[in-house]
Amino acid sequence: MNSAKLFVVEYTLHGDPKSFIIRLEKMDNAEAWHWASCDAGVGRIPRFGREKVQKTSKPMAEKFGVENVKWRPAN
Repeated sequence: MNSAKLFVVEYTLHGDPKSFIIRLEKMDNAEAWHWASCDAGVGRIPRFGREKVQKTSKPMAEKFGVENVKWRPAN
């Protein structure tokens, strides 16, 4: 059974507001920063569901202009 849920991630990229919806089993601040950086073109997206990639950290994302990352469950 798939226990994935939908989450809304909002962030700013060089001052421009951005948002997207993602399906994950769990979300936390580290995941939100990683996926926001992927959406911005900074982070690396795994090719396969089980591939382990190094997550983009908040300090690294901020170097590329990703800021104010917030997430919430999609209703």
